[in-house]
Amino acid sequence: MIKTDITKSKFEQAKAHLAGGVASSLRASMKPAPLYAESAKGARLRDVDGNEYIDYLLAYGPLILGHAHDGLTESIVKAMRQGYTYGLQHDGEIELADLLTEILPCADKVALSGSGTEAVMLALRLSRAHTGKRKVVRFHGHYHGWSDSIFTSFPSAGLAQNDAGSDGASIVPGTAGQSENSLEDIILLPWNDPKVLEETLRAHAADIAAVISEPVMCNSGCIQPKEGYLELMRQLTTELGIVLILDEVITGFRLSLGGAHGRFGIKPDLVTIGKAMGGGIAISAVAGNAELMKLIDDSTVSHLGTLNGNCVSTAAALATLRELAKDNGSVYEKMEQLFITLASGIRELMKKHNLPGVVNQIGPVFHMMFIDAEEVTDFETFNKKDGAKYAKFAEIMLDEGILIRPNGLWYISTVHGQDEIDQTLQAIDRSLARLN
Repeated sequence: MIKTDITKSKFEQAKAHLAGGVASSLRASMKPAPLYAESAKGARLRDVDGNEYIDYLLAYGPLILGHAHDGLTESIVKAMRQGYTYGLQHDGEIELADLLTEILPCADKVALSGSGTEAVMLALRLSRAHTGKRKVVRFHGHYHGWSDSIFTSFPSAGLAQNDAGSDGASIVPGTAGQSENSLEDIILLPWNDPKVLEETLRAHAADIAAVISEPVMCNSGCIQPKEGYLELMRQLTTELGIVLILDEVITGFRLSLGGAHGRFGIKPDLVTIGKAMGGGIAISAVAGNAELMKLIDDSTVSHLGTLNGNCVSTAAALATLRELAKDNGSVYEKMEQLFITLASGIRELMKKHNLPGVVNQIGPVFHMMFIDAEEVTDFETFNKKDGAKYAKFAEIMLDEGILIRPNGLWYISTVHGQDEIDQTLQAIDRSLARLN
């Protein structure tokens, strides 16, 4: 049984002056209490009560090299000794921009920013400035950051649980306090429905500046695009003069070095990237074709941010991407094979314990859910999952020494190995027995 006395005490202490007791609202959903970390190395994390965990949370995705990676740490420390940030230009910006345009198929140029939310905001501005149109098509279950102009109700642990209206006529804000007019330019559609997509784009092409989509619906079931769906999206947006934005803040540098669009062979006009790019240091970017990015070149679109492209973040990104690129990106095959093994093992254990469920896995990411369905290939089905049961499972897994997200999304890093997978499957076996 894990100890949580110090963690619970610190949470109470934090609530005195830290709003919500946590620095990001999503973290408050962890049970029995939001965990307080003391240290971490590799695939494992130690909390303030002395409990050790195999970590599949990985800071909600960024830690693709694991915790406290030696090479990444050395690069960050070296950069800091020369200055944290200048408010001026430096070689790291040039090197990172050059590297990103080499490895991302869609990138002629890039613009550096600090978070996924900021990158999405910039991509939308570029799209509207380029087309002279205002409307943006987005999809149920996708997450594109928390800015007022794109954050719609998103049924998931720790976020608003409202129905956003599948016809796009009634769009519910993601949180209280959003401007009443903030979502007027949004058209909200079901994802993976080619008929609805084509009908909507053709009917409203004169008003639509952009379509923004996750290439894989990671946050809501790790659902892959149906065969031909992204290709149709690319074909229609090209034909109708609409900018295609693929939001790869999660999938970028995780599904492959060239992101999901590289893995799938789709070339969007713009892509947003973040999370794994910095290996745990805050950085994001918009990458895209020269025609759109020239709007920043000629100052048509202002791109602002005090810490954009700072020395520490660019050093972290360069170190992370170069590590991932070693041996022709061989770490991707390793991570994927380990997660195929883990996902297959979980499916077998669910059968063993007579618990209906689905594990959707692609590359080094998967979503596990308890649901009475053979498969989950759309957001409507995903919403039928037993979220309360999974949250309880995540709490039991914590007690078994495994750290996972309460919503079902799992990540793996380059430093996880077969020993961690074996120990995790043993812990899952015990946890499922306790869940029953």
